[in-house]
Amino acid sequence: MAEKLTPRGEDYSKWYNELVVQADLAQHSDVKGCMVIKPYGYAIWEKMKDALDAMFKETGHQNAYFPLLIPKSYLSKEAAHVEGFAKECAVVTHYRLKSQDGGVVVDPEAKLEEELIIRPTSETIIWNTYRGWIQSYRDLPILINQWANVVRWEMRTRLFLRTAEFLWQEGHTAHSTSQEAIEETNKMLEVYAHFAEKFMAMPVIKGAKTASERFAGAEDTLCIEALMQDGKALQAGTSHFLGQNFAKAFDVKFASKEGVNDYVWATSWGVSTRLMGALIMTHSDDKGLRLPPKLAPIHVVIVPIYKGLEQLEEIRNKISPLLQELKQLGVTVKFDDDDTKRSGWKFAEYELKGVPVRVAIGPKDMENNTAELARRDTSEKETVSFDGLGVRIQGLLDEIQSNLFEQALSYRNSHITEVNDYETFKRLLDEKGGFFAAHWDGTAETEERVKTETKATIRCIPFDAKEEAGVCMVTGKPSNKRVLFARAY
Repeated sequence: MAEKLTPRGEDYSKWYNELVVQADLAQHSDVKGCMVIKPYGYAIWEKMKDALDAMFKETGHQNAYFPLLIPKSYLSKEAAHVEGFAKECAVVTHYRLKSQDGGVVVDPEAKLEEELIIRPTSETIIWNTYRGWIQSYRDLPILINQWANVVRWEMRTRLFLRTAEFLWQEGHTAHSTSQEAIEETNKMLEVYAHFAEKFMAMPVIKGAKTASERFAGAEDTLCIEALMQDGKALQAGTSHFLGQNFAKAFDVKFASKEGVNDYVWATSWGVSTRLMGALIMTHSDDKGLRLPPKLAPIHVVIVPIYKGLEQLEEIRNKISPLLQELKQLGVTVKFDDDDTKRSGWKFAEYELKGVPVRVAIGPKDMENNTAELARRDTSEKETVSFDGLGVRIQGLLDEIQSNLFEQALSYRNSHITEVNDYETFKRLLDEKGGFFAAHWDGTAETEERVKTETKATIRCIPFDAKEEAGVCMVTGKPSNKRVLFARAY
């Protein structure tokens, strides 16, 4: 059995790292900064991927794939973009190895004429490609999504939250008007917010990034921000209005209906395996994962409690119709009859792995036509009638999904604090964390000062922030609405 997890209140970071490994989600690899996503962790990511992919297709997007390697010259074409990613790029300089002294070395004769960058993001190579796809307004809009891996060189890493290589999706769309591109940017943020709240059971705040926090090369960046149980924020998804910046950099023009040549308008948007970290830190407890049913690889585990093969066979016959019923109801079920593990060990394992519902059935249950039903979200157990158990479980899964969201929402709402002066902000930031709604004078200088002195950043300017006359908590200069500050991952 896995070791007991370090309690969250004792060391949150250690708890997180232990949970990821012990729940069999991922492990560090021999390649520094990279991770191995194990089957159980990848099964959760696949659930996320499938749900998001269906939403993308419902909104008219198609999947495509673009090269992993990008010519270095492409990155230099958009100044803000290259500046934003230059320090994170992995560079391929040679294309061949050769044997030497019983090992292999880089062949100095095989130097590339132009270095290639392992994609940190794909705007440059995609917009270079779009130049050949777009001639007139009839070719627009282009609504493309790519599921891929990217590399952003990191030396200080944490599984799922920050690794040198990670998995993600990146949408890249081209439009004939700025209005259409802006509508796309907003639409995809709504898709992300819907996924976060309805599938991940994770409440989010929608808003816009400040100029200094925007994506490199974007005119505007919209985001969804979530709050983790340690009081730190996590950016869970971004959608960018790129204006005509990349179209101008790669000379992508189209002939309008009026026959006028103009540059195309662009968006990009993405979420990554970072969502796995968000899922863990939003819901899990000191016993392990608590998975929302919509993303759980196993919805229900049935554990037989028996002595001897005869009793096991009786239980198997009893639950066989239930297994079929659950399958027909779309419920993923596992019957764990592994006789090398004790039932107590199995209970702890499935608790650690966050399986939403556990059913235990033993000899007394067989006599009484009952089963023990345990729910992971509350740790409540009850003895219930075996009759109608399938429908009962289906309803319970919906209840658990909703309850996890309400628990996370309650925590988030209790950790949004309005502050009006800088000293109070700094004190409460250390004492309780969370989001702080405060007035800001709109300058990058004040933003940078807060970041340097407190390690808190402006997470977003919330869409629902009401107009309100006030003064900046740092400088006392006028402000007309509050923004959200927090320390973040």
